Amino acid sequence: MDHFAISTIHPGNWQRLLRFQTGVSKKMANISLLPAVQAFMARRHGQFIDGNATADSATATIEVVNPSSKEVITAVHQASDADVEQAVKSAHDAFKGTWHATSPARRGELLNRLADLMQENREELAQIESLCSGKLIGLSRAFEIDYSIAFLRYYAGWATKIQGRTMSLSLPSAQGEQYTGFTLRQPLGVVAGIVPWNFSVMIAVWKFGSALACGCTAVIKPSEFTPLTMLRVAELAIEAGIPAGVLNVVNGNGRTVGPALIAHPMVSKVTFTGSVPTGTGVGVAAMQAGLKHVTLELGGKNPAGFLRDFPVDKTVDGIIEAAYLHQGEVCASAERFYIHRSRIDDVMEALPKKLSAMRIGNALDESANFGPLANRTHFEKILSVFSKAKQEGGDFIYGGTAADEAGFFVKPTAVLAHSQADTIMTEETFGPVASFLAYDDHEEMLQYMNDSRFGLTASVWTNDLSHALRLVPQVEAGTVWVNMHNYIDPAMPFGGVKSSGIGREFGEAFIEHFTELKSVIIRY
Repeated sequence: MDHFAISTIHPGNWQRLLRFQTGVSKKMANISLLPAVQAFMARRHGQFIDGNATADSATATIEVVNPSSKEVITAVHQASDADVEQAVKSAHDAFKGTWHATSPARRGELLNRLADLMQENREELAQIESLCSGKLIGLSRAFEIDYSIAFLRYYAGWATKIQGRTMSLSLPSAQGEQYTGFTLRQPLGVVAGIVPWNFSVMIAVWKFGSALACGCTAVIKPSEFTPLTMLRVAELAIEAGIPAGVLNVVNGNGRTVGPALIAHPMVSKVTFTGSVPTGTGVGVAAMQAGLKHVTLELGGKNPAGFLRDFPVDKTVDGIIEAAYLHQGEVCASAERFYIHRSRIDDVMEALPKKLSAMRIGNALDESANFGPLANRTHFEKILSVFSKAKQEGGDFIYGGTAADEAGFFVKPTAVLAHSQADTIMTEETFGPVASFLAYDDHEEMLQYMNDSRFGLTASVWTNDLSHALRLVPQVEAGTVWVNMHNYIDPAMPFGGVKSSGIGREFGEAFIEHFTELKSVIIRY
């Protein structure tokens, strides 16, 4: 295992990776694709249903484009209505049959075996992911795949620990009879997981790992921009011994396949990660389709507040960590930065030096530390963000243009805003665009941080721990970091407040969202 695999689950990993790569002055060639990757890319792709890869030649195809080059590298057949029906039925049959008959201990063993196989095939999965998403190969290895493995193992450990409670009842006996009661945690059934393009494996694992550990089965719909890696993971699941039908994958756009999954009467839960507008639509559709359970992990305009005592050099390092991981295509990344007025000029002077040292390059170039945006649609969106900020008079400290590369590349960007009302301070960009505003006291900083309809994550940076701990309860976000950003751990619940979502993933909290609580009362 290489250095990054060993150190992956660590809050400083991104900073170490960045420092390592910015220290490489000579451009390196792209890595060579494994023969297994070349063979996989050459196959006909479609769905993975009931333990088998299928591709209906009668359905339309979606072109898969390499973001580093804008070249079409393969195509995927969209799922038909019949494919969706078969996938859900297969998952439902498995839920009632083989998976229901599988003991919790065995479920945990099988999830761990899948994690083993993902580790054995780590480089293959990472290369496929980088080809589809534009994620730097180091990040694909260390975050996409290694984090997925860690989360799978965490969920596997919970499979034998899902339990109810026994309780003494409160009301008195009427004629000498006695009562006792207990609760059961029972799996919901078929879970439809709708996954975005930024972390197509890791976020899928969050959804199907939770589902399978609790005894549910899953149908995963990847983004149409990144449809391939989960097909390979589903094959590994069968190799691991997970019964056919327990994990299915259907591909297609969000206008047809997603709604069909949500509306299907055999689907008991929908878990979605994506934008607020789309997530709102998913939630409404799930309610209208029979009050289905939902978990919605939505977007944010996440703030980072740097207190006056925090040094300039550490502030700049914190900004890099918080804003530019995976080109800012991380729902948890910070986009709004609040710097004390006495520090803002020094920070704005030092930041461009760091940004200019970030070498832009192909996702398969191990010396690059800033890759392409994931797809043309998002590339054009970020260019429009630049245009809007310029129209509103934003002061571009660095970047603000496309980069001189063949693919969907833009420069890492920093903008000094005029006011909290600027669009760049209020609307999510989901890209490498950090906006800055000065504040005069920590009360004003806190007001700015909370002045948003979003509430996914936030961070506070200070050497005064006492001050930090007093601020944390006042920050309106589902996750608040102190002197760090973008660090997640499977033991910590994750989710948003306000418009940033409903429900929690990870930690013990996921069990509540993938099981139904049943009360049992006995008279004797």
